[in-house]
Amino acid sequence: MPIWIDADACPKVCRDMLCRASERTATALIFVSNHPIPLPKSPLIKAVHVPSGFDVADNKIAADILPNDLLITQDIPLAAAAIAKGALVITPRGDVLDKNNIGERLTLRNFQEELRGSGMLSGGPAALDNKDKQKFGNALDKYLSSKR
Repeated sequence: MPIWIDADACPKVCRDMLCRASERTATALIFVSNHPIPLPKSPLIKAVHVPSGFDVADNKIAADILPNDLLITQDIPLAAAAIAKGALVITPRGDVLDKNNIGERLTLRNFQEELRGSGMLSGGPAALDNKDKQKFGNALDKYLSSKR
């Protein structure tokens, strides 16, 4: 089962961890983006380039992901669509999203969108820190260990 990556917004440090894990565990990776992403040459790593446009990459992933595939994304609506199809989701911050917590995350995301739209909230999430990177690596390792 491949790991799908919403590559347009995937931090480089996570991309690097995924590529190293792919080689170590012989796990296929599919990076979907609307612009070129630098990736190592490997038969296990595939880059899918989609046309530019709002949610084009997300729609490609949502259409093609299968039950029990893993998706790496910080896009909550995409995560919800993948979970609805039976996929698993890990964010670049190492949060594991599933049917038990995605509703709460969607509600929070929509509330924050309303605040941004009204000018009461600005900016996006903070940069990944070492704790986030470690949490992501641990969640990825736990997933890969469970698939062996």
